[in-house]
Amino acid sequence: MREQMLDEMRRRMLRLKTMGWKKTTEARWTGSRALAGTLAMGLLMATATQGRAQDSVSSTQTTTPKVNIATSKIGPQAPVTYDNRYEIYLALTYSDYVAGQHLAKRMNFGGGQALFTYWLNSHVGLGIEYRGQAGTTPVFASADLYKISRPLVYMNSGLVGAEYRGPKNQYVAVNYHGYVGVSHGTFSDTRKPNEPFFYEYTGLYKDSTKPIAYIGGDLDYNLNKRVAIRLSPDLILYTFGGGTHPFFGVSLGGIYRFGKQ
Repeated sequence: MREQMLDEMRRRMLRLKTMGWKKTTEARWTGSRALAGTLAMGLLMATATQGRAQDSVSSTQTTTPKVNIATSKIGPQAPVTYDNRYEIYLALTYSDYVAGQHLAKRMNFGGGQALFTYWLNSHVGLGIEYRGQAGTTPVFASADLYKISRPLVYMNSGLVGAEYRGPKNQYVAVNYHGYVGVSHGTFSDTRKPNEPFFYEYTGLYKDSTKPIAYIGGDLDYNLNKRVAIRLSPDLILYTFGGGTHPFFGVSLGGIYRFGKQ
């Protein structure tokens, strides 16, 4: 297109020369110069317009680069296969408890738990555990005679039992368990030698070792293949003072899995 316009401008200028317009009048010479300038300006504008059009076409034909969007995943990064042979659970425990047969008010009983589990397969495991709990308890008003208000009591328990792993996936697992054993309760920690009627005035159980049982479940939230957080509620069956007394308990702690089945 640009070459055609240049040829047209040359032909017009040659025609003007042959017609003698340059020698006739100054007005005609000025007009021919104006015409030549106008044609040259049009040529430049056309060239610039064509260049912009080509740039526009090439820019629209340019492939838009792909943007990689990083994705995040909630939950453990490594697959949780539940094929571990061994498992250790360390936790803090809490339960409500009545430290005497005829005491009207319950006490807060807190402590710790350590559980070791040997998994026979992906569903059934055998466990052995230790629990230690302590707290202060309300007593009879008659204990004021010995200036006792909230004496310390504590228990140490050893248990054996079984775990059954139920529904599970990559993130959580539900277990069911039952443990039985013996617990030694110490209720006379604040007793002094000059308090012969300590148990009668306080209403506390006497120091003794009795059977105990824990029946409940576990909810395990996996942080990775080996580590999880466990919440474990329990129905606790004490036998201090004769008979079986049910109470509620719960533990919260961490699990470490290791070994291969």
